[in-house]
Amino acid sequence: MIRNPSRGHLKIFLGYAAGAGKTYRMLEEAQKLKSENIDVVVGYFEPHARKDTIAKTVGLEMIPRRRIEYRGCAFEEMDTPAILARHPKVCAVDELAHTNVPGSERTKRWEDVLEMIEYGIDVISTMNLQHIESLNDQILQITGVRVRETVPDWVINEADEVVMIDVTPEALINRIKRGVVYKPEKAQQALQNFFKEATLGGLRELALRQAAHEVELRQEDSQNRDEVPGPASEMDARTQEQPQNADRILIHLTSHPSSAMLIRRGRRVADFLRAECFAVYISPTGNFFHLSVEEREAADRHLNFARSLHIETRVLQGADVTTALVDFARHQHVTQIFMSRSALAQKTFLQRNLVFRVLRLAPDIQITVVAERSRPKTA
Repeated sequence: MIRNPSRGHLKIFLGYAAGAGKTYRMLEEAQKLKSENIDVVVGYFEPHARKDTIAKTVGLEMIPRRRIEYRGCAFEEMDTPAILARHPKVCAVDELAHTNVPGSERTKRWEDVLEMIEYGIDVISTMNLQHIESLNDQILQITGVRVRETVPDWVINEADEVVMIDVTPEALINRIKRGVVYKPEKAQQALQNFFKEATLGGLRELALRQAAHEVELRQEDSQNRDEVPGPASEMDARTQEQPQNADRILIHLTSHPSSAMLIRRGRRVADFLRAECFAVYISPTGNFFHLSVEEREAADRHLNFARSLHIETRVLQGADVTTALVDFARHQHVTQIFMSRSALAQKTFLQRNLVFRVLRLAPDIQITVVAERSRPKTA
């Protein structure tokens, strides 16, 4: 990753559940920076009535929140224009995954943070594991809750540093029981639902794997920077930029709801393999005019979702889905095709056998069939 030297830096404190200590650590960092005479402000802080965390804000400059009217109600949001005008060296921003109230300049808080970084402001921020977009389906399986506020993986990958705030499930449950995280009535409800030991154990294991992945990414980036070629070897560098055995991922999109799950899985695997990633929708006409309104909206939604995760998208024209999919895969030197199990359960006999036909036509390409699992509870 080549950075503009005038841009700010991003440091994320990542936890696997509320009460792990992310905000506390962020404010500790802010206090440390202040003690070193570095110009630091708190752009947004969510106290949650936690006394120990609130105490960490003493002496720090707090940027007042901005009030925004929406549907007759007043909401308080981070005042990004005020932070940009103040232009501190470092800004602490809690809850990176937060969705801004309509009327704000940007939809998501992480978009505000990226704007600050472009202005040359260093940002320290917090988020929980369950808000990482590519983990959305795995979080659903572990917790039974579909998380709606997410941060694209590419945002986290662009962070200069990701710090995992680890705490054992037993210690976190003890904090809940002592009333450190929630008030007593809410604490009891939390312990009966999200904060069960098995759930926290699953989340912690996932978080530790994510932390290991982040370490590996940054080690590879560091090695790549150390190996930047000089002018004499620039041509060699260009010819070696795309090795013949490099992994390339292709995601087959349809109007089926499972496409969203497929996009998340393909993007995550591509990140782990450091692979290029494509998503294609195949249409007999090259457009969506032959689809129903509902199918057209679904196809557009899936393509836009893929683009938001920095996946290159295409709408291909082809009377035969199998031929169009495999031809594109070969042209792009794809090594792995992701398909949904829903492709096995379409209406016609030929559609039912789509995966098997792709397997026969492309025996040299790995075909990954992803099954969709669902849980009834949403939030």
